[in-house]
Amino acid sequence: MNLKSRFSPNKENFRMHHTDSNLYPTMSEKIISWLPAIPKDYVLICIGTDRSTGDSLGPLVGTLFSETRPKHMTVYGTLHEPVHATNLQEYMEQINKQHRDPFIIAIDACLGKNSSVGQIISGTGPIKPGAALNKPLPDVGDVHITGVVNISGFMEHSVLQNTRLSVVMDMAVKISGVLDQIDQRMTYNHPKPSVVLRFKEEMKTSAPQS
Repeated sequence: MNLKSRFSPNKENFRMHHTDSNLYPTMSEKIISWLPAIPKDYVLICIGTDRSTGDSLGPLVGTLFSETRPKHMTVYGTLHEPVHATNLQEYMEQINKQHRDPFIIAIDACLGKNSSVGQIISGTGPIKPGAALNKPLPDVGDVHITGVVNISGFMEHSVLQNTRLSVVMDMAVKISGVLDQIDQRMTYNHPKPSVVLRFKEEMKTSAPQS
């Protein structure tokens, strides 16, 4: 999937480099300030595919964060069960059915300036993944976290395919760590496991990924 996330200029964004020693406390605190005063069903949607190195950031985050056994967020999008271009719309429809007024945190990779590579960007409002795809994809997220994995501009599909896995993996570990700190400070439980498991069974019949 050719991935280039677009942000609204009217929304608040906050960015830090993934090697910054203050990343965990600073970014987690910022994102927590954007969460609703009244607890909701918190849903994490990690967008991307394991078939493209640059676009694997989302599934890597989903897998790493799931391994921490989050108590207050439901995770969709892992290396084994990715959320990508061909099933994103279906996931969004089912999530809105399965979760009562969900508050969605969207995770995605993006391309940017050379000086921005390695930065993790969090912000309010949704992102629009897959800008270069033929079919329209829905805006995703009440809050978003993206990682600038490589340089934008020319032959972006090829750029994503040739992105260094070490960079993507390092960023995925850091984003997972930020999410873990946020989850530890939450006090509202996620939906019952039976609901999540039933939904995953339904998604096994979805179209194969591109």
